[in-house]
Amino acid sequence: MKIQKRIEITKRGYALLNKYVPGLVRAKTIAAVLETLSPFVTVWFSARIINELLNDRRQNVLVLYVILVIGIHLLFSMIKDIMEKIVNDKESGMWNYFNKIFSDKQMSMDYAILENKDIQKMRQKAEENLFMFGNGLGQLIWDTTSLVKVIVGIVASISLTASLFMSKSGDSITDSKLWVLGIIIVLVFFGFINNYLTHKENVVFEQWTKGTVWYNRAFMFYGHELYNSTARAKDVRIYGQEKIADREMKKMEEHNRSDNAFIRKMSFCQGRLYFAQGICNALCYLFVVAKASTGAFDVGSIVQYVGALTELVGCVGLLTWIYSENKVYTRHLEKLFEYLDIPNNKYQGKLPVPKDYFCDNGENDYSIEFKNVSFKYPGSDTYALKNINTKLSIGKKQAFVGTNGAGKTTFVKLLCRLYDPTEGEILLNGIDIKKYDYEEYLKLFSFVFQDFKLFAFTLGQNIAADTSYDKEKLEECMKKVSFYERYQSMENGPDTYLYKDISENGVEVSGGEAQKIALARALYKGTPMIILDEPTAALDPLAEAQVYEDFSNMVENKTAIYISHRLSSCQFCDEITVFDQGQIVQKGAHSKLVEETDGQYFKLWNAQAQYYA
Repeated sequence: MKIQKRIEITKRGYALLNKYVPGLVRAKTIAAVLETLSPFVTVWFSARIINELLNDRRQNVLVLYVILVIGIHLLFSMIKDIMEKIVNDKESGMWNYFNKIFSDKQMSMDYAILENKDIQKMRQKAEENLFMFGNGLGQLIWDTTSLVKVIVGIVASISLTASLFMSKSGDSITDSKLWVLGIIIVLVFFGFINNYLTHKENVVFEQWTKGTVWYNRAFMFYGHELYNSTARAKDVRIYGQEKIADREMKKMEEHNRSDNAFIRKMSFCQGRLYFAQGICNALCYLFVVAKASTGAFDVGSIVQYVGALTELVGCVGLLTWIYSENKVYTRHLEKLFEYLDIPNNKYQGKLPVPKDYFCDNGENDYSIEFKNVSFKYPGSDTYALKNINTKLSIGKKQAFVGTNGAGKTTFVKLLCRLYDPTEGEILLNGIDIKKYDYEEYLKLFSFVFQDFKLFAFTLGQNIAADTSYDKEKLEECMKKVSFYERYQSMENGPDTYLYKDISENGVEVSGGEAQKIALARALYKGTPMIILDEPTAALDPLAEAQVYEDFSNMVENKTAIYISHRLSSCQFCDEITVFDQGQIVQKGAHSKLVEETDGQYFKLWNAQAQYYA
């Protein structure tokens, strides 16, 4: 990667940090400047004090120097402590901030892109790099201190050593400009050596991290999730899966032993780095001593020059290390930005949705039509839906039935624009739904998907999908779905937390109870259209019968789509649409469809009816 691109990526990395962790980089920079200047202050004042002691010994001057050095260090220390507190506060939540980067992208990404397996792999790789090793943004934060130290250190070192090369002793050898050239050559050579050895160390580290990615994944699953997950506890015990976990854990122990070889290689590289730095320091000391022996400067200046040159050598070494590190973390940042830069392809319309058609007192005077709609899932050559032409029956209760993979759920995904049709168009009042404002369009629908999720929020927040809610409306929705009795037993009412992820007093709900809460959430939204995908799958027979009995009361005059495999539960619907192999093959009331003996619905009905005969 070219230097220019690395600079651009680094700048963008800092911009991302300033957005999600504001103030962290600034605080680290100030703390690093003060930490770097502190030893130079000590060196400079030490030289002044030694010279004063060896020459005039003016007590007032010595006291002034001591007061100044103590005062400056005290001031530096106070400011540095404040900055470090800010840094510690920011870094303590750093990984949460990093999580937010991914969650923000996830929430803003088109659903069709979100489900793409290649995109999921990109995210997983970016997360592994960042959260397992700190590669990318983590390294950028940690290297900020080093970068500031290098810049400040080099400037300060050159400032304190400039007089060393300009001082004259009358000795032609030590006064020669070749000494200056020699020191520069030594520093440059040391820089190259340092860069080479650091590169070797990074190669070893990358080889180690490749194996460690697998190790971390395996450890998280076998060492944590499998043993600690209550959801898996029954299967682990019944099928003896702990034996599999033990075998995998032994493999990880072998991996740990192989890590020692990598650690030895890295230690060897680091040892050579320290040796090279020691040689460079020795040559610098030799020059200072040789110059001082000819009387070019006083004893106090020896302390100043030796200290400054030592810092300069350290800064050169650190500079080459930062350069090598930058090569590594910019590669990881590039992968992160590739993921963050994935564009959304969904057309964003601007037309407002005509709300007067859908208000509670409206007459359901609107139409939704699928016109020549066909659809393939991304990466698939097979049509999930083929040439669909149908109008939804507005204000009626309708069921979608069919075998698995017939196209029922895909139809609903297209209706709510989780995907756009591959061919054809979906019309709302004769206008392509893509032309409407997407956020407004979504407000037309409430959903209860088969794989719905509840969150570890309060019951009220789960149902209202908001931090504030109307308690009376909340309770009315719970009554409609037969959850009110369970609700009354909750000590904190709507403020009761679900599950124990956040609150230790959270309540666990059964699958059937969770499904009722999801139904209440759909009703609370108060939309003109409600879509239920197997809404009674987790309910017991009595609760299921109650839902069927109350279904009309639940949906009132709304348009309702009911997806189910249980055909007996579709009899209360006004209309039934039958899907088969991605096409609509029948449509009508139950009484009509069961009379079509050669139809798909009749086959499905008889296949299930024999078990209830």
